Amino acid sequence: MRESIRTGTQNREELVDITAQVNSIVQASGVRNGLVNVYAQGATAAIMIQENWDESVQTDVVHLLRKLIPKGVWLHDRQDGNGDSHLKSGLVGPSETIPLIDGQLGLSRWQNIFLCEFDGPRSERTVVCTVIADVE
Repeated sequence: MRESIRTGTQNREELVDITAQVNSIVQASGVRNGLVNVYAQGATAAIMIQENWDESVQTDVVHLLRKLIPKGVWLHDRQDGNGDSHLKSGLVGPSETIPLIDGQLGLSRWQNIFLCEFDGPRSERTVVCTVIADVE
């Protein structure tokens, strides 16, 4: 089963919690055991599994990436000013795969799934979720 999540973003760089939407897709699939792959379409977005309890962790992720990959110093900035966005999304990566265990996302209590926006705000970002059942 494959279904897409469409969501907007509010800031140039932010982590958007999409766990509830991914869980809804998993529930609709009826798959009890298997995998769900969560893939961000777009060259300046990524997917990350991160702590969900304290928002400071998400803020720290953005701040770390800003320090590691500053804005305005990359060759690609000559084209459209977002060279850092491409590098950040490449470093984090476009997808995560989560096990499905007894019909539930195999995340720990403190983990959620985040869409990482590095070139926003955007009126729409698309995340493709592919649910794969174990062969029984």
